[in-house]
Amino acid sequence: MKKKDPIAESILRGARQALAFAKGEADVSQYRVHIPHEIDVCRIRTKLKMTQEQFARQFGFSVNTLRHWEQGKRIPEGPTRAYLLVIDRAPKAVTKALRAA
Repeated sequence: MKKKDPIAESILRGARQALAFAKGEADVSQYRVHIPHEIDVCRIRTKLKMTQEQFARQFGFSVNTLRHWEQGKRIPEGPTRAYLLVIDRAPKAVTKALRAA
C-alpha cells in the first residue's frame, strides 16, 4: 500500500472544495473566496516558462482549448478558473498532487 502524502491530500481536498464552490454546490457562508472572472492564461503559462504543449500536458488541458483561451476565443469556466488560479499560485503543489493521484 502506498503511503498517503498529507500535502497532496490537503491540495486535493482544497481543489474539491474550490470546485464545489465554483459550481455553486458549497455552503458559501463557510468560504471567503474570490475567483476572478478573467484569468490571463498566457501570463500564467509564460511565468512558468512553459510552451503551450508543456502546460497543457502538465496540467491536463487540451492544447486547442489552451490556444482558444490565449487567443480570447473562449474563456475558462468557473471551476477551471479556480484551477488556473491554484496553478498560478502553487504550480509545484498542483504538479505534486497530480502525480500522486
